[in-house]
Amino acid sequence: MQVKQASLIKSVLPWLVLCTAIAVPIAVAINSPQLAWRGPVYIASGFAGIVAMSLLLVQPLLVGGYLPGFRRMRGRKAHGWMGISLLGAVIIHVAGLWITSPPDVIDALLFRSPTPFSLWGVIGMWVVFFAAFMAIMRRRLRIPARTWRFAHALLAISIVASSTAHAVLIDGTMGTMSKVLLCALAIGATLWTVISLRSLHT
Repeated sequence: MQVKQASLIKSVLPWLVLCTAIAVPIAVAINSPQLAWRGPVYIASGFAGIVAMSLLLVQPLLVGGYLPGFRRMRGRKAHGWMGISLLGAVIIHVAGLWITSPPDVIDALLFRSPTPFSLWGVIGMWVVFFAAFMAIMRRRLRIPARTWRFAHALLAISIVASSTAHAVLIDGTMGTMSKVLLCALAIGATLWTVISLRSLHT
């Protein structure tokens, strides 16, 4: 009986922690007073950003096989689908900001925005796009497995680092503590996976 309980806890606990880490920032954002004067497009854009940040926590857990039910190849396949979802969330996030304020987005894309978080957001966006392009072209370019793991790990670290800087510097709808915790978990999970899988070994 104790063995079954321990097995159940081992299967449920990782999911419980992950869902809590994602749900808390979303719940805080939903109840943020800043939403009172925002339009639906801007709100959708903001939540797409939160989803994207949440997926940065999920991605290393999937590829590392740390989530019960998604071990090894199943986790890696899910990692690919979540990568597509991440790309979609980033596109929705940027498109929503473009619709609500084109001049601000243009300034950000040209790296002349006075707000530092815009710089990191644009850097993160381009690295996500480049990582997606590399994933699509991997077979055509015949990239060796070791080279791919090394390059993909560097891109993942860059995405998480720039996205964290972007999120932390924004005084937005996510609460400070919940936002910092989500970012810290994403950084920790990414580094742990990279080290565990020895992805930076060439």
